[in-house]
This record gives sequence, structure tokens and C-alpha cells, in this order.
Amino acid sequence: MANSRLSKSTFIRGLQCEKSLYLYKHHYKLKDPTPTSLKVVFDQGTNIGLLAQELFPNGVDASPESYFKMHESISKTLDFINKGETIIYEATFQFNDVLAALDILVKDDEGWKAFEVKSSTSVSETNVKDAAIQFYTIKNSGIDLKDISIVYINNQYTKDGKLDLRKLFTIESVYDQVLDFLPKIPNEVRRLKNVIEDTELPKIDIGPHCSDPYDCDFKGTCWKHIPDYSVFDIANLRIKKKFDLYNQGIITLDQIDLSEASLNSNQVLQVQSEINGTSHIDIEEIRKFTNGLNYPLHYLDFETIGPAVPKYNNSRPYQQLVFQYSLHIKETSTSKLEHHEYLADPSKDPRIGFIEQLIQDCGKSGDILVYNIGFEKGKLNDLIKVFSEYSNELTGIINRLKDLMIPFQQKWYYIPEMKGSYSIKAVLPALFPELSYNNLEIKEGSTASNIFLSMVNETFEGDIKETRRQLLEYCKLDTFAMVRILDKLKKVNFLKN
Repeated sequence: MANSRLSKSTFIRGLQCEKSLYLYKHHYKLKDPTPTSLKVVFDQGTNIGLLAQELFPNGVDASPESYFKMHESISKTLDFINKGETIIYEATFQFNDVLAALDILVKDDEGWKAFEVKSSTSVSETNVKDAAIQFYTIKNSGIDLKDISIVYINNQYTKDGKLDLRKLFTIESVYDQVLDFLPKIPNEVRRLKNVIEDTELPKIDIGPHCSDPYDCDFKGTCWKHIPDYSVFDIANLRIKKKFDLYNQGIITLDQIDLSEASLNSNQVLQVQSEINGTSHIDIEEIRKFTNGLNYPLHYLDFETIGPAVPKYNNSRPYQQLVFQYSLHIKETSTSKLEHHEYLADPSKDPRIGFIEQLIQDCGKSGDILVYNIGFEKGKLNDLIKVFSEYSNELTGIINRLKDLMIPFQQKWYYIPEMKGSYSIKAVLPALFPELSYNNLEIKEGSTASNIFLSMVNETFEGDIKETRRQLLEYCKLDTFAMVRILDKLKKVNFLKN
């Protein structure tokens, strides 16, 4: 039956979970919607694959008209080989109902060699298994492969002038690892075909495999018995421990026996707070924190992009580059709130304009509050390394940074609505439900990053003017949230010990 055919992606899916494979083949419509962030990852992978073809130029393309016409590629590939072509992109083979499309197939003096392109920065065990099923299919189709390699991103490469593909990409042979795994493939293929051809859904419960090596896209089906707030939401609890509780029949927090659960103090606080509806406020620590702040107070937040292929000189693959900030300022405790913002021109390197306006807007005195100091400090240090002429000013900003996350991270201030999280996305709606990010068009940093990166790549198809307004509105809420959060903390000063 045609539905029993395996591809390299369904082979890897089946190795991860037989139930996921069965659902994919027989109940595809149950698949969770693909998140926008994941679509960006897929598009990025496609673009990197095309770029890697330039390592082996002047090849022929065996791609089909559509995914549903993969047999066209098999015929094209065979024709190209018979005509003496030595570089074939998307070469496709089928053996034993296993279909494998290879990114680049090359014939040199030593013979045929296979190259699979990944957008990752190293070779994983899953990459090796992926290469092994390709090797199995190609070799048994009559191609005497002499080597198979993974082509991946070298994240230590720094762009300096024209993009140097030989430095951007690393080519690593996985031939020996593939040969080690190869003997297992016939049995695995047989097993997975049996799974597909079975008339019943495999009886497999949820487990760590649901996210290893990839987040499964049938969680909406398999996890529907898990409530929105469960033991899986206990902060900083190891995944194994979460499933230990689940396997004991413990799903909601009120089912936990704290005398036996071996939770740390913060986790116990989370559970007790949920069960009893109680809050925890450490008045003394919060007073120390708020009384230690110096006016004028600045509330600062950055947004970044991390292109896989560096766009600008003195940048590396996946390096987080600042493109936007929001800054609220209060000169005194009673003064009117000011707001400043920066959003880069996507046609230029965003960093110089960012630096110069940030230095001007931040002035030279007063504390600068951020939420998760490691992020902003790291981005500022990155800027200093590249733009050393601004070192003194940026170092001055770094020395003024203070972390508003600390009172929540340390659980000095905790209420049940935070559900164990101290991220600003959890703290803000817990304290001020009317300020939820759900009211915005752009609701999270990853979306903002993806949108701006698409503008940089000139692939954005929406209303640029309106979307820039939405980007500014999102970032502005991040710093306004910090203003409101600090106001809430300051009110603790009026509580009695």
C-alpha cells in the first residue's frame, strides 16, 4: 500500500514514537498547527540548503514540481546519472518503499559522495540516523557511495566583506557512524511499516520521547488529558521527575504529597500557593531592593534578530543582533513618565543607530532597570567588542543596569497566578490582567524577531508601516510593564512586617 511508504522524515518520526508515525499516516488532520516560529525555521533551512549548493556549483536540479510528485525526482535523478551529470541537487531514490531525497550528490575522482545540509551548528545523533536511512536507500538503488557528509553552519565564522561559503559551512563526514547504524535499518524499516499497516493506534502513553529529539506535532491529541496547569508546569523540575509523578497518577498540583515529592523550597511554595490560594511576599527583601534604586529611573528592553547566515560585517551566524529598544524614564518618583524608542531601518546594519540613540536616551545618571540582566548585558558587551569607539559610554550603561526580575526569580514576591514562572509574560498579567500581551497583534519577542528578520531578508509581505507600529507597541509594553511592576513592588513598603 502506498501509504506504507517511508521517507527519511517519517523514518525519524517513527524512531521517536510509533504512535506519532501512525497518526501522521492515518490521522494527519489531527496534527497541531505549525507555529509561525517553526515555519521560519523551515524556511531558513530551505534557504541554507540552496546557499550550500554554491559549494558545488553548476549542478542540475532533480526537484519535483511539488512534494506530491516525488516520483518525478526519482526519474529525473536516474536520467541525470545516465547522462553523466556529476553534481545533482535534490537527488531522489527509492528502495523497499523508502524514499530519500538528498540535498547534494557529487561524483569526483573517488566516486559518488552524498552531502546533506543542516541549519544546525553541529552534527547530532539524529543527523547520523537521518544520513543512514539516506545511505541505505541510495546504496541499495545501485549507487556505490564512497562517503556521506553533513554540511552545517560554522557559528565561529565572522563575516568580513563578501560571504565566504567555505568558512560559513563545515563539511563533516559521518560515514563511519552511518556504517555503525546501517545493520539496524532493515529491521527498523520492517517494524515501522508494520506500525503503519496496523489497524489500531499504537498504545503509547506520553513521555519524555514527546520532545526528544523534536517536539511532536500531535501533542494536542496525545496530551489532551493534561490540564492547562499541571505537574508539568512545576518550575525547574527535571522532565524525568515530572514523568515520575505522572506515572504515579499525579497530574494536578493538589494531588502531590509534599512529604514524598522531593521538591525544592521554591517548588513547594508554588504547589502550596496553588492549593491554598496563598501569596508569599518577603517585605524586607523587597524593601531593600526598591530602596536601593537611584533616580532618574530608566526601564529598558531590547529586541534582537539572529540570522543563520550573517548579514553584516563583524557578525556571526545566529548571533543575536539588537534592532529595537523601548525606554521609559522617570526623573523622580513624582515626575511624568517619558518614553523613547528605536526601531532600525531593515536595509542597514541596525547596530550603529541603536548604539548612538541609546547612549543619548540613557543619559549619564540613574539606574537602568532591565528584566533578565544577562540578556541586555550580553548584547551590550557584544556591541563593545565590535564598536570599541563606544566602549566607555556602553560600559557606563552596563554599570548602571539593575535586574527587576530578581524579586520574582527569588520568590520574594509570588502569587498563585504566576503559576511558577517569573518571566515578564507571566508576572505582568498575574499582577495586572488588563495589561495582557494577548491584546496585541505581536505578542512575543520571537514573533517580533521573525517579522523584522523577514523585512531584512526582503521576504516580508505585509503592511510595513502598520507592522512597524505593532513592533513598537509590543516593545513599549515590555518597558511599561516594568514601570507598573516596580510600582507594585514599591507598595510593599507600606505593608507591615
